[in-house]
Amino acid sequence: MEQLLGMNFDEVSLQFSKISMYPLFDAAHYIVSVMALREQPGAVDVARRSPFACWISAMIYCFGGAVLSGLFLAEPALLPFSNTSNIVLASIIWYLVFYFPMDLVYKFTAFLPLRLVLASMKEVTRTWKVVGGVAHARARYEEGWLVMIAVGWAKGAGGGLMSNFEQLVRGVWKPETNELLKMSYPVKVTLVGSVLFTLQQSQYLPLAKHQLMFMYTMFLVINKIRMMITPSTTSVFAPFEAVLYSLLFQWQTGVQGPSGAPKKGIKGRRENPNGSTDTNGNISESVEEKGNGTTVSRNGYRKKTD
Repeated sequence: MEQLLGMNFDEVSLQFSKISMYPLFDAAHYIVSVMALREQPGAVDVARRSPFACWISAMIYCFGGAVLSGLFLAEPALLPFSNTSNIVLASIIWYLVFYFPMDLVYKFTAFLPLRLVLASMKEVTRTWKVVGGVAHARARYEEGWLVMIAVGWAKGAGGGLMSNFEQLVRGVWKPETNELLKMSYPVKVTLVGSVLFTLQQSQYLPLAKHQLMFMYTMFLVINKIRMMITPSTTSVFAPFEAVLYSLLFQWQTGVQGPSGAPKKGIKGRRENPNGSTDTNGNISESVEEKGNGTTVSRNGYRKKTD
């Protein structure tokens, strides 16, 4: 204990960066991922009708990041499935969560204190995946910042980025849920982490890799716990998004903000309940057609059609 208290930040972060993810942290990642799949609408029915489709969906949840990042680097899509021990571990967890009698495994892992621990461990694996993706891309494209960011982002949040494909496996098509249209918090925070580690690898951040890994992981864990135990759904990035949007993207007329609310442009729009408006405020009449060939405008004037 005295040695632990005497360790400084650099030593603590260095020891932290040497933690092995297999098997405990990987198992936590698989448990949380499979539980997230089970809690999707209709996932239990799919598990009953087609266990194979359910298993494929679970593997996408568990290994989607490795698959997507490999595709970005022109690697075989099935390469992540060459690690038999990880596949077996993930498959056992999938079976227990979905098919254990009386749902005892799912109910046990859904117990809030245990779920907080598992979710925190999953966030640790997110850091390792982002770091691994950035380092893998840098080994091939040393000056390719965009490639490094994209691969790190894909490896850390591939399950979310591949959500539409996973939904297709279950027979669901919801293009409006595309993460690129409306990013969830895990996808956003992974993108931020990928940018930070890319800057660090390129020597633009005055931090060692293990120091940044420790600070980024603590940020992930603290925010994850806060979001799970508090009813607030406000993203920690919301204020920054609002400022960036107002500075960079609010000049176009009629453009909606990141929250979906319309923003004021250079020219206002005049609304009329009896007609449509254009961006210059001109009101056009809308008409109703009668059975005798006569059209009646909303303002009461009659017009004869040919």
